[in-house]
Amino acid sequence: MGWLFLILALAFVVFATAVMLLGRYKRCPPDRIMVIYGKVGAGETGQRSSRCIHGGAAFVVPVIQDYQFLELRPITMDIDLQGALSQQNIRIDVPSTFTVGISTEPGVMENAAERLLGLSREEIQAIAEDIIFGQTRVVIATMEIEEVISNRDKFVDSIANGVEVELKKIGLRLINVNVKDINDDSHYIAALGREAAARAINEAKKAVAEKERDGEIGKAEAEREQRIRVASANATAVEGENEAKIQIANSDSTRRQREAEAERLGTASEKVQAAKALEEAYQAEREAERQRAERERATKQADVIVSAEVDKQRVEIQAEAVAERYRREAKGQADALYAQLEAQARGNREVLLKQAEGLQAIVAAAGGNPNMAAMLMITEKLPDLVGKQVEAVKNLKIDKITVWDSGSGSADGTPTTARFMSGMLQSLPPMQDLLNMAGMSLPEFLEGKKVGRPEAGDTPESPTVMGGTLED
Repeated sequence: MGWLFLILALAFVVFATAVMLLGRYKRCPPDRIMVIYGKVGAGETGQRSSRCIHGGAAFVVPVIQDYQFLELRPITMDIDLQGALSQQNIRIDVPSTFTVGISTEPGVMENAAERLLGLSREEIQAIAEDIIFGQTRVVIATMEIEEVISNRDKFVDSIANGVEVELKKIGLRLINVNVKDINDDSHYIAALGREAAARAINEAKKAVAEKERDGEIGKAEAEREQRIRVASANATAVEGENEAKIQIANSDSTRRQREAEAERLGTASEKVQAAKALEEAYQAEREAERQRAERERATKQADVIVSAEVDKQRVEIQAEAVAERYRREAKGQADALYAQLEAQARGNREVLLKQAEGLQAIVAAAGGNPNMAAMLMITEKLPDLVGKQVEAVKNLKIDKITVWDSGSGSADGTPTTARFMSGMLQSLPPMQDLLNMAGMSLPEFLEGKKVGRPEAGDTPESPTVMGGTLED
């Protein structure tokens, strides 16, 4: 009996131990993260504080290990952000809805185990709201209101990126962001909306006016073509119609006589009814005219704006064309003047070079003596000078000269006629005076001096040739 009791007790212990050990083998549901803490071993960076399991199962060692679960159910929060300061220093209200949950990403789960384990959903939500409020204000402060309104996707992405980074630090992940409506106390956003609506309405009115104008133009062209064709067909039928009209006129004369009596009787009642109809027609026409006046006023206003814009562009294009023409004409005149002056300079240079070469040759012919070269140039011009002197008296008209010569002559025996001719010749400018003005003198044999051996008492001189001596 003792042995049996011992065996039963041992079996009971074994069974209890097995049951206890099996009870420490924990399975993790898919909507939770199982956090095993205690002595869980070392990791790559040292001793780990916990081991996170998402899905599957793990054995929790009794005494030295324990476990808890983190729920993965999403947490939805309504973030009513008010008075956020934008980049333009305008405060706006941004009501939005954020959905977050504990992340299952390796490395982020450990952050959740360290910072969120044991907290309730309300406490986790409060922490997430603080982070979302702060990051949303930071994003709004870096953007202008126009960018927030016009580029909503960029605004949402910026908020999501900023919030996601901060949430990962505590083990959460951002699932969804939904920005509802954006308002401001200064009504700046409403003014932007009214401006955009007015701009869209004006553009639509302008497009409608342009289409109506095109339609009126097409209608007028179609009517003109129709009138031309109808007139052509009518011209062909006029001849036959005229013959038929003669017969119709005869028949109409009899018919009108019979109808006149009937018309006289019905005219009175018809006029009463016609007056009532006219009154109703006038009412309808007045309303139609008012509607047409509204449409024409809008059309004319659009035409004036479009015409003014077209005239403005035409004036700008014309002014630019005139300015360009003036610039090109001025450039052409400047190029022509430059070419003309350059050609004149080259011509003057060539003339001066040739003159210099000629003067250099004259100086070389005079033996390098500049004075003799100058005299040679003056000697070259003597025929022109003499010609000028002759020109002075060549046009004098002397019809007749009467000389009374008694033949007795003068005291030295010179006849009177010879003295008269000599006096006339002396009245002309002497050649020696011309040469003196040029700095030259006649040779001695032309002056009447004796050239030969000097007599006693005379000072021997060298014969003079053209204002210089032979020694020079």
